Amino acid sequence: MLTLRYLSFALLLSILSMLPLTTHANTATWQALQEGGLVILMRHALAPGIGDPPAFKLEECDTQRNLSAEGRVQAARVGQAFREREVPIDAVYSSRWCRALETAEQLALGDVEPTPWLDSFFRNPGEREALTQALRDNIMAWQGPGNLMLVTHQVNITALIGGVVRSGDMAVVRPEGQVLDVVGSLSSNGE
Repeated sequence: MLTLRYLSFALLLSILSMLPLTTHANTATWQALQEGGLVILMRHALAPGIGDPPAFKLEECDTQRNLSAEGRVQAARVGQAFREREVPIDAVYSSRWCRALETAEQLALGDVEPTPWLDSFFRNPGEREALTQALRDNIMAWQGPGNLMLVTHQVNITALIGGVVRSGDMAVVRPEGQVLDVVGSLSSNGE
């Protein structure tokens, strides 16, 4: 049964990996990423549901909302699109939530560094200001030559730049002085 399940997942991955990653903006976003110096704010890939179960424990993935098979394929497809376009990624940071860590690992764009300043504050809205400021400070300190990939949560991205980013989608920003310039967005779902 496990072998059949693995083969089904492998087949789905190979089929979906042939589908292109599209952009909401245009090729200018990809071109800007190829030049480097930008920050990619990615919402973790598809993990059905909202929030986490009441028994949530950060150290135990089985107590959390996790990526679906589709979410794993979605993250792998995003990573493939970045490699195909030769987008330089100098560092990959992730929320410590399992769905974000697994998304970052499935991207296969480099070693993943778990960090608390990308953690969700959905369950603890009182942490919004401190986490958003820490996120902003880390983005403003980025001085690539390549790009910085940050895998986080909807609430974090919305608090920082506004708007809604769907599962697996990305906002691309450029730190300039004390301003975050939104360069564009990338969609992982073909729309």
